[in-house]
Amino acid sequence: QVQLVESGGGLVQAGGSLRLSCVASGRTFGRFAMGWFRQAPGKEREFVSAISGSGSSTYYADSVKGRFAISRDNAGNTVYLQMNSLKPEDTAVYYCAAEASPVVPGTDYLAFDYWGQGTQVTVSS
Repeated sequence: QVQLVESGGGLVQAGGSLRLSCVASGRTFGRFAMGWFRQAPGKEREFVSAISGSGSSTYYADSVKGRFAISRDNAGNTVYLQMNSLKPEDTAVYYCAAEASPVVPGTDYLAFDYWGQGTQVTVSS
């Protein structure tokens, strides 16, 4: 069982930056692939980014490629999402997710078994 707690969301102007953090419980964090998803009002949850257990493989949605960067600190049980050049369309609740495999299982949210409570990101124009 893994518990995930996100932080770092907030209100920012377009063009600004935020860094989201997700702290995981447990002692086997490096064995979990981690992902970030987001959900805007009235829309389905969508993939943003994912990282393998070792951190050697990363994946991004086309909409955030070149602007967002995912990283992890296995010693600190934390995964980060650095978000730069934010746009109003990035506004959503951002969720951290984990899967009990060091290999990223894909970009479908159904492939991840553990979820945080979400953190709101609002980008004003």
